[in-house]
Amino acid sequence: MAATDQSCDSSDIESQAEALAPTVADIGELALIERLKPYCATGAIGDDAATLNIRPNHKLVTTTDMLVEAVHFSDRTTPPYSVGWRAVAANLSDLAAMGAEPLAVTVGLGLPSDTPLSWVEALYQGMSDCLSTYGGEIVGGDLCRASCQTVSVTALGEVQPSQVICRNTAIPGMTVVVTGAHGASRAGLAVLLGELTLDEPIAPNGEIAAFVATWIKAHQEPVPRFDAIATLHQIIKDQMLATSDTYPVVAGMDSSDGLANALLQLSSSSGIGMNIGQSQIPLAAGLTAIVGAKTALDWALYGGEDFELVLCLPPSLAKVFTQTSLGIAIGTTTDTGTVYLCSASYGQEKRTPLSHQGFEHF
Repeated sequence: MAATDQSCDSSDIESQAEALAPTVADIGELALIERLKPYCATGAIGDDAATLNIRPNHKLVTTTDMLVEAVHFSDRTTPPYSVGWRAVAANLSDLAAMGAEPLAVTVGLGLPSDTPLSWVEALYQGMSDCLSTYGGEIVGGDLCRASCQTVSVTALGEVQPSQVICRNTAIPGMTVVVTGAHGASRAGLAVLLGELTLDEPIAPNGEIAAFVATWIKAHQEPVPRFDAIATLHQIIKDQMLATSDTYPVVAGMDSSDGLANALLQLSSSSGIGMNIGQSQIPLAAGLTAIVGAKTALDWALYGGEDFELVLCLPPSLAKVFTQTSLGIAIGTTTDTGTVYLCSASYGQEKRTPLSHQGFEHF
C-alpha cells in the first residue's frame, strides 16, 4: 500500500499566515499612531504641530518628496524597509544639496486598509535607521486611507546664510565637480526588474556578484552626501583662516533626477554653459564591463536616483576638494549657455549638446 503524502504546500501555509496577520484596518488609526511612536522623537507626537528651536544666524531649510506605489516603488524592486529609507534619503539629499544639516522630518502616509501592519513597521524602521545614520528625527506627520501606498516626507534642516548652496549662482570659469559615480542605481533597478540578466561571470575574478550587490544597494538605500558637504565646509573655513577671504559662492544640486538633468538645470538657472568631459564622468564599478560603454554612459547621464551632488566651485576650492576622495572634476562652466558633452575622437574634440532625456512624472 502506497504511503500517503500529507505534507502541506509551503505557499499555502504562508498564505494562511498572511491572512491571519493584523492589518492597519484591524487596529485603527489611533492604535497605529501609538505603534509608530517608538520610531519618533520622544514627546514629538501629540500636538497639532512640532516646534523646533533654531540657532541664531541660521536659516531653516525645508523640502518635501513623495513616493507613490507603482510609480516610485513596487514589491518587486523595493521592500518596505527600503521604501522608508529611500523616502527619507531623498529628502536628506535635498538638504545636503543646499549645504544644510538635517534637523527633523514629518511623514504623510496614505495606505489601503488591507496593508499589513508588518509593512508599515518595516517602512518606519527604514526611515528611522536612515535618520539614525545621517541625522534628524521623525517629529510628526499624518496618515489616511488611500487607494495605494503613498509616503510623503518633509525634511527640515538648517544652514548658515553664507553657506547656502543654490542653483543660480554659478558663473563662467568654475569647476564642475561630482561627489561620486553614476549609473549604479539604474543598474540595480535593471537587475531587480530582470532587464539585466547576468548568467555568466563577465567581470574578472568573480567580482560580478559584488557589483550587482552594490548596484542594488545603491538603488534601495541611497546615501545623502553630508560627508562631502562637511568636508567642503571645512576646506573653505581653512582657506578663509589663511586668506581672510569671504565665504565663496558655491552652486549646486543633487543628481537624483539624473546627472544630465542636474547639469542642464544648473546651466539654465545660472545662465551659463558647461563643457563636460565624457571620459571624466565617474561610472559605477563594473558597469562598462558588463553593459558596455554606450549603456553605461546613458545610465550615468539619464538613469537617475544616484543622489550624488553636482557642484560648481571656484577653481582654487575645487583643486583642494578633488584631492579628497569625495570630489571628481568633470568639466568647467562657460559663457555659451549650452551644456556640451566633450569627447576626443581621432585627436579632435567632439562636442555634443546634452538634452533632457531623464524621467518625468507627466
